[in-house]
Amino acid sequence: MGILLALIPTVCWGSIGLISGKLGGTSYQQTLGMTAGAVLFGLFSVFYFHTAISGMAMIVGIASGLCWSVGQFEQFQSMKFIGISRTVPISTGLQLVGTALAGVLLFHEWKTTRMVTMGTIAVIVLIAGAALTSLRDSRAQSTGASRPMQAGKGATAIIISTIGYVLYTVIVNASGLKSETVIFPQSLGMILGATIFVLFSRQKVMHKATAKNIMTGIVWGIGNFFMFMAIPSIGLAISYSLAQCGIVISTFGSIWLLGEKKTGREMVYITIGSLLVVVGGVTLGLMK
Repeated sequence: MGILLALIPTVCWGSIGLISGKLGGTSYQQTLGMTAGAVLFGLFSVFYFHTAISGMAMIVGIASGLCWSVGQFEQFQSMKFIGISRTVPISTGLQLVGTALAGVLLFHEWKTTRMVTMGTIAVIVLIAGAALTSLRDSRAQSTGASRPMQAGKGATAIIISTIGYVLYTVIVNASGLKSETVIFPQSLGMILGATIFVLFSRQKVMHKATAKNIMTGIVWGIGNFFMFMAIPSIGLAISYSLAQCGIVISTFGSIWLLGEKKTGREMVYITIGSLLVVVGGVTLGLMK
């Protein structure tokens, strides 16, 4: 039963890029709509978990949520620059590498020689997988099989996104607070960050695309909820590891459902790269 519960975040989080891509809107509209949905779920979690939110939980949650909003906004930007099928595997791989390094350097999680060896191999596998998914077929431009990319902007967006996502998890981990106590404060930080992006950009967000993307946030919240439900049965490591398999849904769904064009050679790169990211992610998860 625990495994089935843990597969729900896999489907939910793996579908976020596809849902937001289908619903449309700018990165600003997608981020604001998604965070509004996250707030709705955050309110539900308060009543479900019956959590008492302390001042520290509020500070930690808002700080974490602000970092998440940076990570999610820049990931949406990257999806528009280089496509979902490239963004998600690279982003997932770099997030796992970043959180692993933070665990080693800040929390000293790798305590034995075996863990250091396995962890190093897993990080190398993740980097190789992320690199493979970013490769382009040199014949793509002449055949027109791949959509035009803005590789430089995409790379910058992914780097900023990775920093935001890693800080989002590190802040909560460093606080020592239970995850369910910061869900609602996190959602407040998320929507605050999204609002700041909108105010500075002066983008039009009072749009139906913003309202539609509330569904994206609700789907994200459902995944988060079932992650907590699965943890008592099978543990955080296995739950989190299974969630990484969602990149398969994002990557191939964007190609088959959203029409991102790839050559045969690029499909081979993406398939092998995605599998390497999953293997590396699962290995790191099972080490924790």
